[in-house]
Amino acid sequence: MGLSTFPDRAMSRARALIRTRELSLLIVAAVIGCLAGIAVTVMSRLAQWLHVILFGIEPDAFLSATAVISPPWRAAAVAGGGLLLGVLYLLFFRRARQIVDPIEANALHGGRMSLRDSLRVALEAIISNGSGASVGLEAGYTQVGSAVASRIGQRLHLRRGDLRTVVGCGAAGAIAAAFSAPLTGAFYGFELIIGVYTVANIAPVMTASIAGFLVAQGLGAAAYTIEVPSALNLHAADYPPYLILGVIAGFAAIAIMRLVTLVEIAFQKSRLPRAIRPAIGGAIVGALALYSPQVLGAGHGALHLNLTEAVPMGLLAAILALKIAGVSISLGSGFRGGMFFASLFLGVIVGKLFAMGVIYLAPTAGIDPAAAAIVGMSALGVGIVGGPLTMTFLALEATGDLAITGIVLAASILSAITVREFFGYSFSTWRLHLRGETIRSAIDVGWLRGLTVGRMMRTDVRSVLSTMPVDAFRSLFPLGSTQRVVVTDTTGRYAGIIQVADIHSNPASEEGETIQSFCRNADKMLFPTMSAQTAAKVFDEAESEELVVVDDASSRHVIGLLTETHLFRRYAEELDKARRSLSGEG
Repeated sequence: MGLSTFPDRAMSRARALIRTRELSLLIVAAVIGCLAGIAVTVMSRLAQWLHVILFGIEPDAFLSATAVISPPWRAAAVAGGGLLLGVLYLLFFRRARQIVDPIEANALHGGRMSLRDSLRVALEAIISNGSGASVGLEAGYTQVGSAVASRIGQRLHLRRGDLRTVVGCGAAGAIAAAFSAPLTGAFYGFELIIGVYTVANIAPVMTASIAGFLVAQGLGAAAYTIEVPSALNLHAADYPPYLILGVIAGFAAIAIMRLVTLVEIAFQKSRLPRAIRPAIGGAIVGALALYSPQVLGAGHGALHLNLTEAVPMGLLAAILALKIAGVSISLGSGFRGGMFFASLFLGVIVGKLFAMGVIYLAPTAGIDPAAAAIVGMSALGVGIVGGPLTMTFLALEATGDLAITGIVLAASILSAITVREFFGYSFSTWRLHLRGETIRSAIDVGWLRGLTVGRMMRTDVRSVLSTMPVDAFRSLFPLGSTQRVVVTDTTGRYAGIIQVADIHSNPASEEGETIQSFCRNADKMLFPTMSAQTAAKVFDEAESEELVVVDDASSRHVIGLLTETHLFRRYAEELDKARRSLSGEG
């Protein structure tokens, strides 16, 4: 008996400690960060192994830095990866469901994710990137890291706020491991996964980020390091051109996100079977790679080539167009992956092209192409991925140069404002929007969707028939007995609400007159599945303090009542609870 119950007792003790001791949550965060670092190491090595096998590159080389695909038939590996993805789709077709990513999990599901579904995402990301599709592994990294954290949090029965925090810890540890940048990982967790930076979440997220970074370093993971060719000499007077670059990067980000969507729609309307689309897309990307292998993979090696070497303007423009096409076709056709690193690569090219253009038009402007590349990298990354501080810290950790950090932050903020003003979404939230969701960040709104009319209504409803005579109604409901009475017709369908004072203020009524003419809001009703926000709009339209709740629009059977006062009181209580959770007050 003791042996059989010991694990249960230990788990119960652990849950109690984590709920009452902040230090215990830090230990959990460290474990999550370590597991995320291991996951990143395994995934990156598997993808690199596929690059070596399929494209014949050296074990320590980067696929996108390859000068030429030789022999050319190796470019067909991308289509082969697409075929394998199609097979996986057919295998999972009957059990297919929408996979929840970390942002959606924290915004709508209180941090709950499926580990099984997330492992499938990781496998598909490895196949996609490993076969050369123009996508990165970051989506797989954060998916697995966050899902492992969610599973641990659910087993420990963490509160909703703590579960959301550990999901952010998993993503932070993964990004820190992937880029060898603990500050970048931490602020990725704050800005993109949790949605806020507070005193309550700073310690666990930073702990997970540092743990993920250290574990990946210890295991020798091939990190997405970004090296700058030389020290940058920048001053406050140099800001204006870079600020303009920030705005341009914002518009470029919008154009790229729109293009990816258009390509995806084109594939959907092509009537090609879904299982075949990745193979078709892979064949096109492989053909592009025969012109320039820089379109393959996330673009790590290509970023270094274009950042550190002098590349002609025409060639840069061609690479930019090819990479945008490769990313759009890869994602649009069904390859699994992210745009995090691809957006950095594209930003480097946009920044260098901008600097070349400024130097051509105004040779004395003094713009530094290397600095413009770093600013463009961060600004375009913010436009597509989101997170101005995340990208600013990435630039700081990549360059070690505080002078450029201020320019990067300013340009990133302008890029974020541009995207928010003219588009409104990052790439992740835009894809959720296309599925019908309305969230724009990872801020927790799931609690609000759970605050439905059905949860707030009173069920002790007293009703009368619309055929009741007025005199009988006055006798049954004298003034002061109640304010309103629900009325139904002879079939039990809702017919309106009567203000008791209305009938008593009109004593002169014809003999036998019924209460039907006194009914109000016969066409204004609530449904149990309505959210608090929708119900508030109905109250405004009805200009009533109390509305009836019916089961559905066809039968209109009365099941409850809801007052406007109670609705707003419950809404305020939930807002205050959410505020206290975010601030760590309880």
